[in-house]
Amino acid sequence: MEQLKLCESEYRFSDIVWEYEPLGSGDLVRLCEERLGWKKSTTYTVLKKLCERGVLENTNAVVSSLVKKEQVQQYESEQIISKTFGGSLPQFISAFMGDKKLPPDQAEKLKCLIDSFKED
Repeated sequence: MEQLKLCESEYRFSDIVWEYEPLGSGDLVRLCEERLGWKKSTTYTVLKKLCERGVLENTNAVVSSLVKKEQVQQYESEQIISKTFGGSLPQFISAFMGDKKLPPDQAEKLKCLIDSFKED
């Protein structure tokens, strides 16, 4: 699971790969320069690190992901809920919502989503 823990810069880098994969390493360098302000050497250093950790792969100068964005998002959200809210999803939702109100259509979508995860 350690491969799913990405620091902010690794996540932003991986997000570029997830958006455009598969993409050539030259295109990745260009996109990282445009979006992150990185030099070529920084891009290749981070790429190498994430390939070694099994998050990305670089085969014949074509970069793609081995770990999907949804997997990282799930891991990160579970870590936050566990660490900050003692594993309580209701406490997290209550803190997240604060004094906000949901439009009826969004509330109904959340109810349906919650119902789909109920144990039988």
